[in-house]
Amino acid sequence: MSETRRKLTTIFCADVQDYTRLMGADEEGTLASLKRCREAMGRLIESHGGRVVNTWGDGLIADFPSVVEAVRAAVDTQNELAGFNADRPADGRMLFRIGINLGDVIVEGDDIYGDGVNIAARLQTSAAAGGIVISSTVYDQVRNKVAVGFEFLGSLMVKNVDEGVPSYAVKIGDARDETPSAERSGPAQPQPQPQPVMAAAKAETTPAPGGQQRLYGVLGVIAAVLIGINLLSWQGVFWARFPVLALAVVAALAWNRDQILFNRKITLLAILALGLAGINLFAWTGQFWAVWPILGIAAVMGVRWSMRR
Repeated sequence: MSETRRKLTTIFCADVQDYTRLMGADEEGTLASLKRCREAMGRLIESHGGRVVNTWGDGLIADFPSVVEAVRAAVDTQNELAGFNADRPADGRMLFRIGINLGDVIVEGDDIYGDGVNIAARLQTSAAAGGIVISSTVYDQVRNKVAVGFEFLGSLMVKNVDEGVPSYAVKIGDARDETPSAERSGPAQPQPQPQPVMAAAKAETTPAPGGQQRLYGVLGVIAAVLIGINLLSWQGVFWARFPVLALAVVAALAWNRDQILFNRKITLLAILALGLAGINLFAWTGQFWAVWPILGIAAVMGVRWSMRR
């Protein structure tokens, strides 16, 4: 029987974006590309002191004794695969997503198990095609030691983990290294800056530049115009409060569509509850009737929260 033990390690998890679609379009070509990419990934993992633990389908798990080398291996992998995909058509590129977590795992034979692995897999599914997402435990160890930038993504919810996992996208295109040379373990190793990797990562991890700001600006102007019309044509009734409330709800819904800090469905219910409370207060007749639908919404939110956890 194999020995079961625990250890603290860095888990590297990767898989292919749209693998099913690629297989449907060209099985033999996709398998040949997957084999080539895996060979390159395995070589880079070993060169950084890591070990490929397991592969399945389009996925791969590796572990590293060094957090810094795990991130360097991921960056080198994405840079090399970006070169591999450069001459391929856009719909035929094999883009990997990589998630990295530092955690305590169960070791049984050559395999590893536990929440540390689950978190790495969840981070991987949250990464952009051609991108890398790391947990805060990894970020704390590498933020001044690897020539890349980082973008905070908020907390990701992971099954069987009570609290959200703060995560960061690795910004390969904005590489920087603020560590003084005396603190590095070796000479600086600047990474190539392939545009295809950053373009894909930026497109999927952040909203369109200025999109929300423009929407908020338009809604604010409309609200100001309505209030101005109401005041300039004042007849003792502030009728603009209802359209302004509707505009505020629209702005909140737009924010909720792109935010990553909270569960979007639960936040949507909270926005609805606040909207009902606003209607009740603006149309006050001496009775707070909104308490009942708000109570119902709160019950639904509680059920969803319990199921999510």
